[in-house]
Amino acid sequence: MERHTFRKSERLSSRKIITALFEKGQAFNSYPFKVLWNLDAVLSPFPAQMCIAVPKKSFRRAHDRNHIKRKTREAYRKNKSTLYATLIEKNVKISLLLIYVAKEDLNYAIIENKMTTLITQLTKNVA
Repeated sequence: MERHTFRKSERLSSRKIITALFEKGQAFNSYPFKVLWNLDAVLSPFPAQMCIAVPKKSFRRAHDRNHIKRKTREAYRKNKSTLYATLIEKNVKISLLLIYVAKEDLNYAIIENKMTTLITQLTKNVA
């Protein structure tokens, strides 16, 4: 049985890589997220590193932003195995930035459903 985890080393925190994502990364929209991704030589033992951004302009209170990030991280954690399988098969590593663009706080079921479609679309783009 495979354990679904999200370790600290899977989290993208390098300012240099994040700015490179904004400058020369590829992007697509998959509501409620805007996805920026780039094939990278990430120094992580994992095939992907991910970062989540929720704009302060849309959600003024920190606890609202943190709640959305928590739900998004959980949905990613549970559904990342298909993405990882493709990345390992292609022998590539990516850095990934998810920007939450919805103006309202969606419930977890919707976010998880959208996360599966997002991961499917990302898998097609990488392949």
